[in-house]
Amino acid sequence: MIPRHIDLHPQVRDALAEHKPVVALESTIIAHGMPWPRNAETALQVQDDVRAHGAVPATIAVIDGRPTVGLSDAQIERLGREGRAAAKLSRRDLAACMARGATGATTVAGTMVLAERAGIAVFATGGIGGVHRGAETSLDISADLHELARTPVAVVCAGAKSILDLPLTLEVLETLGVPVLGYRTDTLPAFFARDSGLALEQRFDDLGDIARAMQAHWALGLGGLVVANPVPEAAALPREWIDRTIEHALAAAQTAGVRGKATTPYLLEHIQVASQGRSLEANIALVRHNAAVAAQLACAFMHA
Repeated sequence: MIPRHIDLHPQVRDALAEHKPVVALESTIIAHGMPWPRNAETALQVQDDVRAHGAVPATIAVIDGRPTVGLSDAQIERLGREGRAAAKLSRRDLAACMARGATGATTVAGTMVLAERAGIAVFATGGIGGVHRGAETSLDISADLHELARTPVAVVCAGAKSILDLPLTLEVLETLGVPVLGYRTDTLPAFFARDSGLALEQRFDDLGDIARAMQAHWALGLGGLVVANPVPEAAALPREWIDRTIEHALAAAQTAGVRGKATTPYLLEHIQVASQGRSLEANIALVRHNAAVAAQLACAFMHA
């Protein structure tokens, strides 16, 4: 039963009632991940990509205090225009936003919470959060990792964001018992780059096999899974260039005193400027690709 405090878009409600495939989509990428109007345009394109591959899209946010699973076009445009003025909502932030009657965009962790409550098994995003560089002193580790450990949702992503400490992120996922399944890749993707150089233990070339792995994982009462899907080759950026640019961006962020939730948007904006817009195009390409794969996976899961 869907909790009464969650609003469902009619198409999402009907699809869930009829046991049709649904794909959850996050909203932080709209409010905090891209500039207006590309953010809203991309969100609508991503929804179309999900539909084109046989599933129903459910973009998730909190709108005027109501957790909303399946945003209307007008709500997507509103988040896009508000941008960073909209709250950024992880698990810990949902209740406060609801109590204030406020509006906010959900992170990977926040989206997973609401997707699971609504009964959605597959979620597409750009890249998950993880262990930030310098976390040995800052302890800056994304709540996404713990959410993956406890919430039974499969997250299709282009690995973890390039700005993170990827070896430590992979290590923490292993410690937390989160499977990282490479979809047609032997290595962890690095968001803008196809290959981080970090080997994955599990590779799958067929989404039906991933769907069966999801069923087996959840039959054991376990949490989430990462389905690592590399950015399309035509849109990928060279890993060596990304690494150099991130080092420069981190130094600039430290000088500017940027910390916490503000760090990721700051670094992504720095990379966008340095790449003359190529990183934004790569971001759009990878999230659309993830949405298409997630829709196919949701369909496979319904028939596994």
